Amino acid sequence: MNIPFFELKRQAKILKDEILKELEKIIDSCEFSLGSAVEEFERNFANYLNVKYVIGLNNGTSALHLAMRALDIKEGDEVILPSLTFIATAWCVSYVGAKPVFVDVDEETWQISPEDVKKKITKNTKAIIGVHLYGQPFDIKKIMDIAKEYNLHLIEDCAQAHGAEYYNKKVGTFGIINTFSFYPTKNLGSYGEAGAISTNDENIANRIKILRNQGQIKKYEHIEIGYNMRMEGFQGAVLNVKLKYLDKWNNRRIEIANRYLNEIKNPKIAFQKLVEGSKGVYHLFVIKVKDRDKFVSHLEKFKIGYAFHYPKPIHLQKAYSFLGYKEGSLPITEELTKTTISIPIFPELTDEEVDYIIKALNEY
Repeated sequence: MNIPFFELKRQAKILKDEILKELEKIIDSCEFSLGSAVEEFERNFANYLNVKYVIGLNNGTSALHLAMRALDIKEGDEVILPSLTFIATAWCVSYVGAKPVFVDVDEETWQISPEDVKKKITKNTKAIIGVHLYGQPFDIKKIMDIAKEYNLHLIEDCAQAHGAEYYNKKVGTFGIINTFSFYPTKNLGSYGEAGAISTNDENIANRIKILRNQGQIKKYEHIEIGYNMRMEGFQGAVLNVKLKYLDKWNNRRIEIANRYLNEIKNPKIAFQKLVEGSKGVYHLFVIKVKDRDKFVSHLEKFKIGYAFHYPKPIHLQKAYSFLGYKEGSLPITEELTKTTISIPIFPELTDEEVDYIIKALNEY
């Protein structure tokens, strides 16, 4: 058996006819940039999250960038975020001239550490970005309490967590602004690049709409420096189709994850612990092993795909060397980047493939 780490073709084959039908409507209407399909998706996703506003964008990085702009974060300001995430979470802070302040993660949940957040707050701190890492919610209550205590903005980075819940409430509804990526490999993925912001704040929603569309309040009337960050009509159409299946796909991911958690009984393999009150959606299933190179050889022998998320933490990337972080600055994060590995989890994995993976991991 040869099992890929992830395979988009299986899902694409199932949805092909349904999606082509919707794309034809876009071609007939010529609503290629924004338009009715994007507006419909914004309404549908807002209803799904139970939030007042969703604004469709060209990608998740833009969503993070516009979150910073909408909160007027600027040069001299500091934003706290975990280093154990995709680098786009940090780019957004740099794009507005602010300083990213990296914090460590919790040893068991691998999520942003509330204790380290508190230590890193200064008079210049303006916001905290919490990342729902691997599709599991971070400790929202603790981070919200800190944000409230110090009068800071909370932004949820939900790029990996479409449909995840915290005490029966969807993530993407707790922060002042919350960001989503619909990159094709996400739990809810577009057929190209797309992203969105969710918020309950009408003023923020209106400003994001202006910023994404060249700073225009109406055509040729530009009230501030803006961007071309509009969602394409094709992506709105694709996401409308796929949103209907999101809960079904997430439930299958949870089913596979529960099998891994219950049936992999190998003391050499450790799992991420969920935060109390959270329901994760397992965008990734990440495990921890001491001798990762040896484990990789074992997976390759059994022809099981794998990936590393993330092999080098942001605070040690060359792009951020000017901030002066060194090896040992964030010890838990650094250890996890050397000992974690992602194994296959996607809705179209068959029970037979899951059986095979469990058997192989138990034999390690």
